[in-house]
Amino acid sequence: EVQLQASGGGLVQAGGSLRLSCVASGWSFDDSAIGWFRQAPGKEREAVASISSDDDNTYYSDSVKGRFTISYDNAKNTVYLQMNSLKPEDTATYFCATVAAGDYNDPLEGDEYDYWGQGTLVTVSS
Repeated sequence: EVQLQASGGGLVQAGGSLRLSCVASGWSFDDSAIGWFRQAPGKEREAVASISSDDDNTYYSDSVKGRFTISYDNAKNTVYLQMNSLKPEDTATYFCATVAAGDYNDPLEGDEYDYWGQGTLVTVSS
């Protein structure tokens, strides 16, 4: 059974930083795409960032580009999302998801991902 465990969320002031982690069990992130998505109350899910573990290509939404960094530690089978310069509008539940390499076209399209974690809440106060 594939399980993704997201952690690292919390309450932070605007301008602060958080690092989210996503650990997989029953799945190797090797040869996968791993994405971070978020959903704020009353809003649709949106893509944040993704990384393809086979070539280390990264992709970011315009809203987080330059502030967030996604990375992959293959030894720990963990993906991180470093979030800096946080803004109140970044407040959301953040989810990690994964799909096998070659099984997707758009790395920022959530519908193309097969496995999802439970989410971790990030709250940014003004």
